[in-house]
Amino acid sequence: MQDHRRLGRELELFDTDVLMGAGLPYWLPDGAAIRHVLEEYVRELERQAGYQHVYSPVLGKRELYEISGHWAHYRDGMYPPMSIGAEQVVLRPSICPHHALIFRSRARSYRELPLRLAEIGAQFRSELSGVLGGLSRVRAMQLNDAHIFCTLDEVAGEVAAALAMIRQAHQAMGIEPARYRLSLPGESGKYVGSEQMWDQAAAILAAALADAGLDYDAEEGEAAFYGPKIDVQIADCAEREASVATVQVDFYQPERFELSYIAADGARHRPVMVHRSVIGSLERVVAHLIERHAGAFPPWLAPVQLVVLPVTETQLPQARALIGRAVAGGLRAEVTGPEHGTLGARIRANRLVPYQAVMGAAEASEGAVALRLRNGTQLPGLSEADLIDRVRLQVAARAGQP
Repeated sequence: MQDHRRLGRELELFDTDVLMGAGLPYWLPDGAAIRHVLEEYVRELERQAGYQHVYSPVLGKRELYEISGHWAHYRDGMYPPMSIGAEQVVLRPSICPHHALIFRSRARSYRELPLRLAEIGAQFRSELSGVLGGLSRVRAMQLNDAHIFCTLDEVAGEVAAALAMIRQAHQAMGIEPARYRLSLPGESGKYVGSEQMWDQAAAILAAALADAGLDYDAEEGEAAFYGPKIDVQIADCAEREASVATVQVDFYQPERFELSYIAADGARHRPVMVHRSVIGSLERVVAHLIERHAGAFPPWLAPVQLVVLPVTETQLPQARALIGRAVAGGLRAEVTGPEHGTLGARIRANRLVPYQAVMGAAEASEGAVALRLRNGTQLPGLSEADLIDRVRLQVAARAGQP
């Protein structure tokens, strides 16, 4: 594996600037294309699984985080409050308090449960400069986050479904977890709630891992302050571990926010809150994908999926017309003409593009191209229509390398 910090800059996926500050990278067009594809993918995956998408503000009153417990137990990871008149507001370190407020915005019935709220939203962590690095550890991140409000009887099923969704998404992206971790509380006083609450939540998570046939390591001291969690761990090029997905069972915050629903018996009951992230932060998952694929992304993730290489200037208008049809068909496609060098030089420059379509005089006269795959395989000539169909099918299937 290669270091994503070097490769990401060489491939012009992201960069940084001292005037923006450490831990605050910006996305260049090719990197933004990968991020956009991932956002679209996970939103659709969630939509099909019954999630409802929301947006919430990146600021909250200090009181919000006092209620959630973040102010007491996570203050060192938060930015200082900003005074606005008589109020103090904080850049959010977590999205879950906002979703708790959305849940309690009106009366809820048991018929609405499980209620699955999802968001790709910004959150902010006051990380020390010494731990920052590229996209993998940043101070402002876009998190794929979701919170499921459900009855106690529904928790096990929701945890199992979230774990299955994580595995499905990671397989499509080519992520191979280093291990699964059951993160439990340690001796520290940062953990809240009763021992019974923690034991019940941990048992649900352990059962989900066992039912899925997944080996895991139980580690003390790695839990969130409000509950235990399953962490899906990945390793970078230096074998450093980080979490890229998580499932957490939380009995604490529903109590703190006085969340309730009307049950079938007409009485108010407390829901359970399942926190879940499929791909974690967009920054960290893209950092891992850069290293995992060394820039040679699967076609559905590649910043440019198809490049057309006209041999001479004569074929340039027809090549541009082909690209226009490919783009209209939903592909990310470009032309690299003779002004960029010899055909061989252009093939080498586009070596990471999954599909390279060479168009010479013979191909242009027949409305065809000579197709090269990224691994150097040359295929028999294809019509322009067949080329677009072939690439679109590969992309839609989210298959591996061409």
